[in-house]
Order: sequence, then C-alpha cells, then structure tokens
Amino acid sequence: MLYRNTPDRFGLVTRALHWSVAGLIVVQLSLGFRIADLQPGLANLWLYSLHKSLGLTVFALMAIRILWHLASPPPAPQGGGWQARAARAVHWTIYALMILIPLSGWVASSATGIDVMLFDRFVVPPIAPVSETWETTGFAIHAVATKLLMALLALHIGAALKREMDGDGTLTRMIKGRP
Repeated sequence: MLYRNTPDRFGLVTRALHWSVAGLIVVQLSLGFRIADLQPGLANLWLYSLHKSLGLTVFALMAIRILWHLASPPPAPQGGGWQARAARAVHWTIYALMILIPLSGWVASSATGIDVMLFDRFVVPPIAPVSETWETTGFAIHAVATKLLMALLALHIGAALKREMDGDGTLTRMIKGRP
C-alpha cells in the first residue's frame, strides 16, 4: 500500500486527508446554514460548539495536508496548458479558503469574549481581542470566504466529473489510489 504520492498515483495519506476534509466540509456547511437560521441561545449552544470544534479540526487537517502536499507532491494534473494551471490555482485557492474560514471563525469567536472549546474538553486560546469590530470583521470574512469556497467546490467537483467522463482517471485515482 502506497502511503506517499507517486508521479501517477495519489497515496493513502493524501486520499485520507482529502476525503476526511471533504466530509467535514459537507458537515460544516450543513451546520453553518443551520446555525445561520437560529437565534443564539443556550438551547443551540451545542451546535455552535460543534461547528467551532469541527472548524478547528478542518484547520488542523488542512495544515497537515499542506505540509504533506509539500513533502509528497501529488501527481501532476493530466494534460497540460491552461486546464492544468487552472486546476492548480483552484486547488491552492480552496486550500487557502479552508485555512481562512476556520481562522476567521476563530477570530470572530475569540472577539466575543466567550471561550472557544474544542469538543467541550479544551479551551482554545483566543487569537483576537474582545472587540465588536474584530467580531464583525471576522464573521464577515467567514461568510464571504464560505460563499467563495462553495463556488470553487462546485467548480472542482464539476471539473472532476468532467475529467472522469473524458476518461482521464483522476477521480478514480483519488478514490482508489491507482489509475
């Protein structure tokens, strides 16, 4: 079993990180939309707490994923030209957003002055002063970056499906690890 990437295969670590983060993003988007429709209160505090904990988990996994990406570069996109450059740009923008979104949520939550708890076990240190300006700015960045991420994920998924229908095998390699 290949743990590292090769020039023509995605290794197990890359695939595990990809699909773990993908699953968490789906859950996070669902929670985020649910939370946006709720009035803040003690009855829904657990949803906010879960959203924050999973967001910090995405943040940590993305840090690991970027380091892994640098240590074990993924296979080059099939083909070349503008599509390969576009794929790289979209991937790195998605990576940046999956760091920015949890980070902006952490800033906004820290700015409220309420402790951020990781799975109700550990207090996460605040990274912003208690400030309405920091809170408002953090949540605004969080919302805009999330919308941009959703658009890029739709593009990413659409491109992956198109490439699979064209027979390039990228999706199969990301699922099974082999061409």
